[in-house]
Amino acid sequence: MLFAEIIAQHDIKKRLIQTVTDQRIPHALLFRGSEGIGKLGLAIAFAQYISCENRSEIDSCGVCPSCIKYNKLAHPDLHFVFPVIKPAGKSTVVCDDFIAEFRQMVLQNPYFSINDWYIKISGDAKQGLIYSNESDEIIRKLSLKTYESEYKVMIIWLPEKMHQACANKLLKILEEPPEKTIFLLVSDSPDEVLGTILSRTQHLNIPQLAENDIVIALLQNPRIDITQDDALNIARTANGNYINALSALNAGDESKLNFDRFVSIMRMAWQVGNKKDYASLKSLRKWADDMALASIGRERQKNFLKYAQRLTRESFIRNIEQPELNYMTSFETDFTNRFSPFINERNVEEISSEFALAERQIEQNANAKMVFFDLTLKIIMLLKK
Repeated sequence: MLFAEIIAQHDIKKRLIQTVTDQRIPHALLFRGSEGIGKLGLAIAFAQYISCENRSEIDSCGVCPSCIKYNKLAHPDLHFVFPVIKPAGKSTVVCDDFIAEFRQMVLQNPYFSINDWYIKISGDAKQGLIYSNESDEIIRKLSLKTYESEYKVMIIWLPEKMHQACANKLLKILEEPPEKTIFLLVSDSPDEVLGTILSRTQHLNIPQLAENDIVIALLQNPRIDITQDDALNIARTANGNYINALSALNAGDESKLNFDRFVSIMRMAWQVGNKKDYASLKSLRKWADDMALASIGRERQKNFLKYAQRLTRESFIRNIEQPELNYMTSFETDFTNRFSPFINERNVEEISSEFALAERQIEQNANAKMVFFDLTLKIIMLLKK
């Protein structure tokens, strides 16, 4: 993967290239930032640049034997660690059990979410882990001598998903790294990574993408047929996240589904609280039960709760008549034009906090039925303010 294939991030690319030029490559580098900004792609492009046999001042050559292998993510000195889902009936699982699927997903499009990955390997949105036995695989791979390159590179995607036992063993390796070994950690939530691991890595903060960068990427993507006006509207709602932009292209995507879920809970909660419509209370209970279904999975549940926090904020901004600060799709705008009066200074913080609390509880494997039904009851009361 070339740096040229990664959207924007020009300053970050220059910094990475300079570390190679100056022969000051850190042994452990943490790419940190929000989802959808190209962190994984940057890490892979950096690894390829390090190993390239004929690199230029701006990128890998793309055609040397090393680059050809990197173009398939099959270089013998490149190793990946990432969250996986243990199949039913299997006692142990390691990343290499899913390496073919991971390579395929990255090569198809390096901008994908953890939820996209879980769905690909399990057909569902269950939560995955980097399991404890992965540490043995890490130690085994790093004990080998390099095959072709000067360095072995291990890319750890989402180290925050690492089991505590695996994280502790990784810490020991980072304290005494094998010679000519580089760790590239790619994190969406670095605050959830073991603190002692954070202290042993050099941090590289990756910024969100500018609106114009997303517009250009959409217009230049040969697989996307889009007008400049539509690209601009999508970029405004993407909030610096190219995954959001790609998702918004699909009318039936999860964002539209989350919108429908948000509309349902708000309408029914308002009817119960303001019109004493107890038939709607039964419907809310069914809504909560449906949201708690195992077929939805905890990752999708968390995605909805994040979405609800965003649309609550957008509704409040619409209410205080600051449309230039709104970042919404056309159907979100149509809804908030009518709904926004019910999100005001008396309840906006509490409603957002309740959605955030529910998200944390789902993350902590709380009973989903209880979480969502409790959430509906609180929303009923808060919409009355």
